Parts: sequence; C-alpha cells; structure tokens
Amino acid sequence: MAREIVLDTETTGLDPRTGHRLVEIACVELEDFLPTGRSFHRYVHPERDSDPEAERVHGLTSAFLADKPRFGEPHVCDALLEFIGEAVVVAHNAAFDRGFVNHELERAGRAGLPEARWVDTLPLAQKRFPGVHNSLDALCKRFKISLAEREKHGALIDAQLLAAVYLELNGGRERGLDLMVVGTSRIAALAVGEARYGPRPRPLAARSTEAEREAHLIFVRGALAEKAVWLKFGLD
Repeated sequence: MAREIVLDTETTGLDPRTGHRLVEIACVELEDFLPTGRSFHRYVHPERDSDPEAERVHGLTSAFLADKPRFGEPHVCDALLEFIGEAVVVAHNAAFDRGFVNHELERAGRAGLPEARWVDTLPLAQKRFPGVHNSLDALCKRFKISLAEREKHGALIDAQLLAAVYLELNGGRERGLDLMVVGTSRIAALAVGEARYGPRPRPLAARSTEAEREAHLIFVRGALAEKAVWLKFGLD
C-alpha cells in the first residue's frame, strides 16, 4: 500500500526568509489515498509575534502560544520526522509549506525534505479545473466537502480537508467515507481506525425479480418469524 502524509501549516507570516516562523503543524497519514486514523499535530512557539493578518487567519495569539514548545525540541522536530518517515508529503501550494518546514528543520540542525518528495495538490487541481479559483476552500465546495465545522484556518482540520480533496483529485470516493474529524470523540474514533460509510452514490440495480423478493418475504415472515435478522434491521 502507498503511504503518504498530508501536511498543513500555520505561520506568523508569508516568508520564512524574512524571519517568519511556524505556529502550528499537522499531518494526516494516508494509505492508498484513505486516512488510516493516525495523525500528528503540534502548536509551536514561534519566538516572535504573528503579523496581524496572519493572526486573523489562524486565530493563534501570542498569549496562546506562550507555553508551547519550540520547533527544535524533540517533541516537535524529531517526532515530526519520525511520523513522516520515508513517505511522500502532500500539501496544497506545497512550496509555501515546504519553505517553512525546511527552514525550521535547518534551524534545528536537521536536513530538509527535498522537493522530489512532495506532491502539490494545487497544480493537480489547476489541471483538472483550469481557469477557476482552486484554493482549498474552493475545492471543498466544488467536491461538496463540508466546511461547516471550521471557524478559522487550523493546520489539523485543513490537513483533514485536504486529505478528502486529494482523494477526490485521484478518482473520488466509491463510498461515502466521512474523512472529516471534528471534536474529541471523533478524533478518538479515528485513532483506533474507525471509518464511517454512507450510502452508495449510485445504488446497485436489484438482481432479484419481484416474484423472488415476494417469495423471500413470505419465507422470512412465516418460517423465521421473530428470529429473522432481516426484520430486525428493516431489510425485508
């Protein structure tokens, strides 16, 4: 199975070369385009304030980040590299995230992740939908992926949204998989590998005739009566 890591970041500004830093990083593990339930998420003390516009986007204040670990601490840096391992890294507008991640890794004395290991979903979307807006929000709306639970941009929820978009960009869902994880109880459910399935988008045509279905119903209600599993689940 192909293992990939969907990654998203939030930052103090637009360019690490001008001193901007990470404030949040998150990863979601995929196998064959589907989430496994494993994720990585850290808030990071950036050792500086966020630009006002950046703070309006992610809502992470200096007061909130004051007690968070620095990126160079093993709890962040080494744990991130261990989680990613040798996997391909998927990001939307990957040059932005790659620039910040590699800047932080190099500051911490670690090797950056080379460009060849990254998949950028932005050109994938532009190829499929040329000439239109292809932000993550626009793609979610186009693919009918709900944004209802997201009040501000956050690395973890955006990585989960991107995982759903990435699946759609690679052929879509044959089942109504709920790829979004919102709230503690649902995060815990995904952590043990629970997946939720919805109705098929295109129901399969019946393979039995009307007469066969009528005969089966008579058998279920007569011979099996209250022991019939079909009646218990409304499958008669």
